[in-house]
Amino acid sequence: MNIDRLSIRERPRGLPLMRQWWGKLLFMHWPCPAELLRPLIPPPLSIDTFEGRAWVGIVPFTMWGVRPSVLPPFPGLSTFRELNVRTYVHYDGVPGVWFMSMDANSAPAVWGARQFFHLPYFKARLSLIQRGQTITYGSRRTHSGAPHASFDAEWTFGEPLAPSEPDSLASFLTERYCLYSASRERLYRCRVHHRPWPLRRAEVSSYDSTMLEALGLPTPEGEPLLHYAEALKTDIWPLERVRVGGRERAFERVNATETFG
Repeated sequence: MNIDRLSIRERPRGLPLMRQWWGKLLFMHWPCPAELLRPLIPPPLSIDTFEGRAWVGIVPFTMWGVRPSVLPPFPGLSTFRELNVRTYVHYDGVPGVWFMSMDANSAPAVWGARQFFHLPYFKARLSLIQRGQTITYGSRRTHSGAPHASFDAEWTFGEPLAPSEPDSLASFLTERYCLYSASRERLYRCRVHHRPWPLRRAEVSSYDSTMLEALGLPTPEGEPLLHYAEALKTDIWPLERVRVGGRERAFERVNATETFG
């Protein structure tokens, strides 16, 4: 399967559904055996790999200026924190993100994303404290009936990194311009558009998390690969259904991966 990693970066046609800023964001990534991720991903999607390895990420950040593209931000609703757990997939040559969990401290955002985007959002208490270039971030899931999950980390960000090359691991992990979701054996895709991530170096001084373990994944071995970004403006387009082959055939179990690099 030929994966087109460049044209997906082009701005989609039409007016975006939403506009928002993402920032105070830390990408934490570890390699993960694809066979451990496979049960967590719908069969039509293939697991995307870099030089034969799949990756899992934990991403704490803050969102602000969240609004419909034709309206101003709503006071009290446009700023909140989010912590997501993700991996990387593709379908029909289009690479994207598959979110395994998304914790947020905004009940309206959680409800809307679950209802209209079929995303695995959970209510949580999240906090961020910044002192100079050091950020302390914490999360405790509070969603009724959901597996317990928590996250605590402190990191310091440093100098800007050179723009990531299209064939680099940094680009593979961060430059993703669509997300996938699924509901009732239907696959969906949502396009996003933004400038390339203005990545900076980062160093974690403390870290404790059960976000991966809550999904049934093992505790990662080794230190995470880190990238930090201070702020990025993002446009989001409406969710679209992805037409696949016959439903029974498309959603039967497969063991598909696609390598990159």
